[in-house]
Amino acid sequence: MTTMTEASVREFKMPDVGEGLTEAEILKWYVQPGDTVTDGQVVCEVETAKAAVELPIPYDGVVRELHFPEGTTVDVGTSIIAVDVSGGAAPAPAAQPEPEAAEAAAEPKPEGSGRQPVLVGYGVATSSTRRRPRKGPEVPLQQASSAIQTELNGHAPAAPAATVAAPATVPAPAGADRPLAKPPVRKLAKDLGVDLTTVVPTGPDGIITREDVHAAVAAATAAPQATEPAPAPTPAPVAAPASYDTARETRVPVKGVRKATAAAMVGSAFTAPHVTEFVTVDVTRTMKLVEELKQDKEFAGLRVNPLLLIAKALLVAIKRNPEINASWDEAAQEIVVKHYVNLGIAAATPRGLIVPNIKDAHAKTLPQLAESLGELVATAREGRTSPAAMQGGTVTITNVGVFGVDTGTPILNPGESAILAVGAIKLQPWVHKGKVKPRQVTTLALSFDHRLVDGELGSKVLADVAAVLEQPKRLITWA
Repeated sequence: MTTMTEASVREFKMPDVGEGLTEAEILKWYVQPGDTVTDGQVVCEVETAKAAVELPIPYDGVVRELHFPEGTTVDVGTSIIAVDVSGGAAPAPAAQPEPEAAEAAAEPKPEGSGRQPVLVGYGVATSSTRRRPRKGPEVPLQQASSAIQTELNGHAPAAPAATVAAPATVPAPAGADRPLAKPPVRKLAKDLGVDLTTVVPTGPDGIITREDVHAAVAAATAAPQATEPAPAPTPAPVAAPASYDTARETRVPVKGVRKATAAAMVGSAFTAPHVTEFVTVDVTRTMKLVEELKQDKEFAGLRVNPLLLIAKALLVAIKRNPEINASWDEAAQEIVVKHYVNLGIAAATPRGLIVPNIKDAHAKTLPQLAESLGELVATAREGRTSPAAMQGGTVTITNVGVFGVDTGTPILNPGESAILAVGAIKLQPWVHKGKVKPRQVTTLALSFDHRLVDGELGSKVLADVAAVLEQPKRLITWA
């Protein structure tokens, strides 16, 4: 029987699929130990705070081990699958780091992994803090276990007679205030009652990993059994979690897209001073145009609906009032006016609300805009929206009318200055040419950031959108 060498095993690490995200949840494995994989084959699906993404393996081989079960949240950079590449391929040297790891070792990173979760429109957070190189000898795990036991029990375990006492902790680098660990690892250590100063780091640049924390807990638990300490008093029973009636309540963990959306909305609501204005408009002519376009051969096979013309009306209004398409740069204390429109469309999905955007929507013809809208909606419903599709938005439309709602007061997507809410289109009595007639009517609501959009500008934009929807021929004269 041939034994697999460690040199023939490649470890595939969780990549940064979200441009700045630090972790992802494994939703589904498509392979199992013993399966043969090829370069580029999708092996699993993961969910970040922005979207669900399929991960391809970068080499050929046979799956040796899946390190985490489905439903586990894993830090970026942690190995998730081991693949034996010895079959017909030259084994990679065991000590040869991955290219990313080599770059990481050469370039010190900011404390706490140097990459923080970011929200749509803000980009990757940067930091000027740099790590100092870790000094001091490595301490065996047995010594770290003794330190942990001392911390937990208040006394040191009996040491073998021939063993010379060793330092209980790894000396901290000069000037360091605390051990190096990512925020999720710090939370894990806090939950398990582990003092990070007593944990031996095994990660690059002296970072403490989840495995280090779990190893410390395991060592601290096993040490008392080996040293035969004096009988300890019976521990007090751990308080059971608060119970609830499962027949009357359901608790859903907040994570992934829904968690990121919640954080984004809270940040937006308490950062940008929101103002919302409303207008009720007769869209009867717009609805007639929708029906005409459905019969137009240029729109054959395309999805034509009122949202298409509303999106075009907003683009026309932005062209006439370009200052509305801007963002606020807090650090520089500047208003950044965008000369392009990445039009966001809020989409409700099983994983939560997402806002993918149509890149350079301002430059698209009406048929091209219809095609882009159709692709955006279909991709969102399938849960396949990429992180890149949700970044860089400049202005957003949210269509609450599809739920039968008249209107709302939408919250800005972070990094944007305006969002238009479209209410339900209903047949209502309306004064038309001096007579009360049934007309198709809807209510529009425009929320904007009052730091860079004053009431005059916001009102002009909303009035222009309403004017186009009331008289669609303005699409020709104003576009």
